[in-house]
Amino acid sequence: MRRTDSDETNEAAGANEAAGAAGARGQGPRREGAAPGTRRDDRALGDFLRALRARADPARLGVLDDGGTRRVPGLRREELAELAHVSVDYVVRIEQGRKRRVSRAVLTALADALELGADERQYLFAVAGVASSPSGHGGAEEDRVPGNVRQLLRSLTELPALVLNRRMDVLAWNRAAAWLLVDFDALPEDRRNLVRLAFLDPGYQALFGDGWEPMAKESVAALRMEAGRRPDDAALQALVGELSVRDSRFRAWWATQSVSGPKLRRKTYHHPLTGPLTLDAQLYAVEGRPGLSLVSFTARPGSASEDALRFLVQWNTDAHGSGHRAP
Repeated sequence: MRRTDSDETNEAAGANEAAGAAGARGQGPRREGAAPGTRRDDRALGDFLRALRARADPARLGVLDDGGTRRVPGLRREELAELAHVSVDYVVRIEQGRKRRVSRAVLTALADALELGADERQYLFAVAGVASSPSGHGGAEEDRVPGNVRQLLRSLTELPALVLNRRMDVLAWNRAAAWLLVDFDALPEDRRNLVRLAFLDPGYQALFGDGWEPMAKESVAALRMEAGRRPDDAALQALVGELSVRDSRFRAWWATQSVSGPKLRRKTYHHPLTGPLTLDAQLYAVEGRPGLSLVSFTARPGSASEDALRFLVQWNTDAHGSGHRAP
């Protein structure tokens, strides 16, 4: 399920009315392909995004060749939408100047999908009228998932895999990981965090059955280890603060000062479709991105869990189609 742009469409009605009134008064010439009521200034973001899309290398960004003839160079709109995790219509409206306000989260997703350099990223935010580095966040550069890693995720069609940063934010995943764990597509970007899910998402909690408590304690210990390494990480501080307020168990376990580094974890997932699956989660460093880890989930060869995992992937593939993507 692709995340839509519904959270972005609740704009003030006055903005659209103002745009229409400006066009009616002739404030600036319309550009070719511009929507009625669009001013020249409203086209800067769309023009730049279209130019970025035209000069992008699909193969470098991890877009699989479908064998079709490309009528124009670069990325298609639907490919950019897939990589950035927004709807195609949303990209169309930005490029046509019909989207007056674009959130920082969407701009970041577009910049990450296109693997923009620092200057291009700064300009993208500037023409959108949004600060590129909001106070207390940052880390956007180190959280960018390289295109070759996204392509690797796409190729792992039968193996659940995802990419995490130091805070355990889920930055990219394949369909098998979503089928195993949670529909990350359906979650707002700021809720795609494994520690947050462990304490605040009942469906995710249910996957672990009686093993939830040790899993949750391990998550707290790993998060505290990272907090010690990065005491100035405002996003991590905000996550700890939210969980401390909203869950007394997190608050109590955080106070114990237990710490733990990443290592191989064997867990049993009580999946509603397959029943129990015992899987090993293995972390791999992402070259050139010291803050990122690729996590794969594997079953022991010849085990009932291997059969169950194969069934989970095949059933969902048959139900949802054979396409694969790494957000």
